[in-house]
Amino acid sequence: MGAKNKTEKFWDRLANQFDKQSKHFEKPPSEKAKRFLNINDIVLDYGCATGTVTTELSEYVKEIKGIDISSGMINIARKKAIERCIENIDFMHTTIDDEELKKNSFNVIIAFNILHFFQDTQLVLQRINELLKPGGLIIISTACLGERTVSNFFQNAIFTPFIKFGIIPYMKFFTISELKGYIESENFKIDDLINQDSSTNYFIVAKKLN
Repeated sequence: MGAKNKTEKFWDRLANQFDKQSKHFEKPPSEKAKRFLNINDIVLDYGCATGTVTTELSEYVKEIKGIDISSGMINIARKKAIERCIENIDFMHTTIDDEELKKNSFNVIIAFNILHFFQDTQLVLQRINELLKPGGLIIISTACLGERTVSNFFQNAIFTPFIKFGIIPYMKFFTISELKGYIESENFKIDDLINQDSSTNYFIVAKKLN
Protein backbone atom coordinates (compact mmCIF):
# COMPACT_ATOMS: atom_id res chain seq x y z
CA MET A 1 0.00 0.00 0.00
CA GLY A 2 1.37 3.42 -0.95
CA ALA A 3 2.10 6.08 1.66
CA LYS A 4 -0.75 8.24 0.35
CA ASN A 5 -3.30 5.43 0.70
CA LYS A 6 -2.07 4.54 4.19
CA THR A 7 -2.34 8.16 5.27
CA GLU A 8 -5.83 8.50 3.80
CA LYS A 9 -7.02 5.35 5.52
CA PHE A 10 -5.56 6.54 8.84
CA TRP A 11 -7.53 9.79 8.70
CA ASP A 12 -10.64 8.04 7.35
CA ARG A 13 -10.70 5.87 10.49
CA LEU A 14 -10.49 8.98 12.68
CA ALA A 15 -12.99 11.14 10.77
CA ASN A 16 -16.05 10.71 13.00
CA GLN A 17 -14.07 10.93 16.23
CA PHE A 18 -12.11 13.92 14.93
CA ASP A 19 -15.34 15.76 14.06
CA LYS A 20 -16.80 15.20 17.52
CA GLN A 21 -13.62 16.43 19.16
CA SER A 22 -13.39 19.45 16.86
CA LYS A 23 -16.35 20.99 18.69
CA HIS A 24 -14.05 21.36 21.67
CA PHE A 25 -11.01 22.68 19.81
CA GLU A 26 -9.83 26.12 20.84
CA LYS A 27 -10.79 28.84 18.36
CA PRO A 28 -7.95 31.38 18.45
CA PRO A 29 -6.37 30.38 15.06
CA SER A 30 -9.61 30.86 13.12
CA GLU A 31 -10.51 33.96 15.15
CA LYS A 32 -7.10 35.45 14.34
CA ALA A 33 -7.48 34.50 10.67
CA LYS A 34 -10.71 36.50 10.32
CA ARG A 35 -8.74 39.75 10.73
CA PHE A 36 -6.88 39.01 7.49
CA LEU A 37 -9.87 38.06 5.34
CA ASN A 38 -11.85 40.22 2.95
CA ILE A 39 -15.41 39.66 1.74
CA ASN A 40 -14.11 39.54 -1.87
CA ASP A 41 -11.46 36.88 -1.15
CA ILE A 42 -11.27 33.47 -2.80
CA VAL A 43 -9.80 31.14 -0.19
CA LEU A 44 -8.35 27.63 -0.06
CA ASP A 45 -8.51 25.70 3.22
CA TYR A 46 -5.69 23.18 2.83
CA GLY A 47 -6.15 20.09 5.00
CA CYS A 48 -9.70 21.14 5.87
CA ALA A 49 -10.54 17.87 7.70
CA THR A 50 -14.27 17.85 8.55
CA GLY A 51 -14.74 21.49 7.52
CA THR A 52 -15.03 23.10 10.96
CA VAL A 53 -12.75 26.03 10.07
CA THR A 54 -13.96 26.18 6.46
CA THR A 55 -17.60 26.62 7.44
CA GLU A 56 -16.72 29.10 10.17
CA LEU A 57 -14.79 31.34 7.77
CA SER A 58 -17.23 31.05 4.84
CA GLU A 59 -19.28 34.09 5.85
CA TYR A 60 -16.19 36.32 5.77
CA VAL A 61 -15.16 35.59 2.16
CA LYS A 62 -16.57 35.40 -1.36
CA GLU A 63 -15.69 31.74 -2.01
CA ILE A 64 -13.88 29.08 0.00
CA LYS A 65 -12.64 25.69 -1.15
CA GLY A 66 -11.70 22.97 1.32
CA ILE A 67 -9.41 20.10 0.31
CA ASP A 68 -8.34 17.02 2.25
CA ILE A 69 -6.67 13.69 1.52
CA SER A 70 -9.35 11.86 3.53
CA SER A 71 -12.63 11.01 1.79
CA GLY A 72 -14.17 10.33 5.21
CA MET A 73 -13.33 13.84 6.38
CA ILE A 74 -14.64 15.40 3.16
CA ASN A 75 -17.94 13.50 3.35
CA ILE A 76 -18.60 14.93 6.81
CA ALA A 77 -17.57 18.41 5.66
CA ARG A 78 -20.00 18.29 2.72
CA LYS A 79 -22.85 17.27 5.01
CA LYS A 80 -22.11 20.27 7.24
CA ALA A 81 -22.25 22.68 4.32
CA ILE A 82 -25.57 21.21 3.13
CA GLU A 83 -27.12 21.19 6.61
CA ARG A 84 -26.11 24.84 7.14
CA CYS A 85 -27.16 25.89 3.62
CA ILE A 86 -23.74 27.38 2.89
CA GLU A 87 -23.51 28.06 -0.83
CA ASN A 88 -20.03 29.55 -1.21
CA ILE A 89 -18.16 26.37 -0.14
CA ASP A 90 -16.74 23.64 -2.35
CA PHE A 91 -15.14 20.58 -0.74
CA MET A 92 -12.78 18.34 -2.72
CA HIS A 93 -11.24 14.99 -1.84
CA THR A 94 -7.78 15.67 -3.27
CA THR A 95 -4.26 16.87 -2.61
CA ILE A 96 -2.71 20.28 -3.18
CA ASP A 97 -1.02 18.97 -6.35
CA ASP A 98 -4.38 18.55 -8.10
CA GLU A 99 -4.22 20.34 -11.46
CA GLU A 100 -7.82 21.50 -11.00
CA LEU A 101 -6.35 23.98 -8.54
CA LYS A 102 -5.16 26.74 -10.84
CA LYS A 103 -2.08 28.88 -10.40
CA ASN A 104 -2.60 32.45 -9.13
CA SER A 105 -6.23 31.73 -8.23
CA PHE A 106 -6.47 32.28 -4.45
CA ASN A 107 -6.22 35.41 -2.33
CA VAL A 108 -5.64 33.42 0.86
CA ILE A 109 -4.60 29.86 1.68
CA ILE A 110 -5.33 28.53 5.16
CA ALA A 111 -2.88 25.86 6.39
CA PHE A 112 -3.86 24.86 9.92
CA ASN A 113 -2.06 21.90 11.51
CA ILE A 114 -0.89 20.49 8.19
CA LEU A 115 2.68 21.58 7.32
CA HIS A 116 4.40 19.25 9.79
CA PHE A 117 2.96 16.19 8.02
CA PHE A 118 5.29 16.52 5.01
CA GLN A 119 8.87 15.40 4.59
CA ASP A 120 9.51 18.26 2.13
CA THR A 121 7.82 21.30 3.64
CA GLN A 122 9.47 23.62 1.12
CA LEU A 123 7.97 21.71 -1.81
CA VAL A 124 4.50 22.21 -0.31
CA LEU A 125 5.19 25.90 0.22
CA GLN A 126 6.33 26.20 -3.42
CA ARG A 127 2.97 24.83 -4.55
CA ILE A 128 1.12 27.15 -2.18
CA ASN A 129 3.07 30.06 -3.66
CA GLU A 130 2.02 28.97 -7.18
CA LEU A 131 -1.65 28.88 -6.21
CA LEU A 132 -1.68 32.29 -4.55
CA LYS A 133 -2.27 35.51 -6.43
CA PRO A 134 0.52 38.11 -6.19
CA GLY A 135 0.29 39.66 -2.73
CA GLY A 136 -1.81 36.73 -1.51
CA LEU A 137 -1.55 35.41 2.04
CA ILE A 138 -0.81 32.07 3.62
CA ILE A 139 -2.22 31.80 7.14
CA ILE A 140 -0.57 29.08 9.19
CA SER A 141 -1.19 27.53 12.58
CA THR A 142 1.26 24.81 13.51
CA ALA A 143 3.12 23.13 16.33
CA CYS A 144 6.89 23.31 16.02
CA LEU A 145 7.74 19.98 17.62
CA GLY A 146 11.47 20.48 17.11
CA GLU A 147 11.57 23.20 19.77
CA ARG A 148 13.45 22.08 22.86
CA THR A 149 10.79 21.72 25.54
CA VAL A 150 10.01 18.97 28.03
CA SER A 151 6.61 18.43 26.41
CA ASN A 152 8.14 18.06 22.94
CA PHE A 153 10.82 15.71 24.24
CA PHE A 154 8.19 13.27 25.51
CA GLN A 155 5.95 13.70 22.45
CA ASN A 156 8.84 13.01 20.11
CA ALA A 157 9.85 9.94 22.13
CA ILE A 158 6.29 8.62 21.85
CA PHE A 159 5.63 9.52 18.20
CA THR A 160 8.95 8.46 16.64
CA PRO A 161 8.54 4.66 16.90
CA PHE A 162 4.91 4.88 15.72
CA ILE A 163 6.02 6.91 12.70
CA LYS A 164 8.93 4.56 12.01
CA PHE A 165 6.63 1.52 11.82
CA GLY A 166 3.92 3.31 9.83
CA ILE A 167 1.31 3.21 12.59
CA ILE A 168 0.73 6.96 12.37
CA PRO A 169 1.51 9.36 9.48
CA TYR A 170 4.91 10.97 9.10
CA MET A 171 5.51 14.11 11.17
CA LYS A 172 8.33 16.60 10.78
CA PHE A 173 9.90 17.95 13.97
CA PHE A 174 10.92 21.45 12.85
CA THR A 175 11.75 24.47 14.99
CA ILE A 176 10.16 27.88 14.49
CA SER A 177 13.45 29.14 13.05
CA GLU A 178 13.48 26.33 10.50
CA LEU A 179 9.85 26.95 9.57
CA LYS A 180 10.50 30.67 9.11
CA GLY A 181 13.43 29.77 6.87
CA TYR A 182 11.25 27.48 4.74
CA ILE A 183 8.60 30.17 4.35
CA GLU A 184 10.95 33.03 3.53
CA SER A 185 12.96 30.94 1.04
CA GLU A 186 9.80 30.42 -1.04
CA ASN A 187 9.21 34.10 -1.81
CA PHE A 188 7.08 34.96 1.21
CA LYS A 189 7.41 37.83 3.67
CA ILE A 190 6.24 37.07 7.20
CA ASP A 191 3.87 39.82 8.33
CA ASP A 192 2.66 38.35 11.61
CA LEU A 193 4.02 35.69 13.95
CA ILE A 194 2.37 34.93 17.27
CA ASN A 195 3.35 32.37 19.86
CA GLN A 196 -0.04 30.91 20.75
CA ASP A 197 -1.19 29.12 23.87
CA SER A 198 1.90 26.94 24.20
CA SER A 199 5.60 27.57 23.75
CA THR A 200 5.70 25.63 20.48
CA ASN A 201 2.36 26.47 18.83
CA TYR A 202 2.60 29.34 16.33
CA PHE A 203 0.24 31.44 14.22
CA ILE A 204 1.91 32.92 11.13
CA VAL A 205 0.70 35.17 8.33
CA ALA A 206 3.00 35.50 5.31
CA LYS A 207 2.52 37.46 2.08
CA LYS A 208 3.53 36.25 -1.36
CA LEU A 209 5.94 38.74 -2.83
CA ASN A 210 5.16 40.01 -6.34
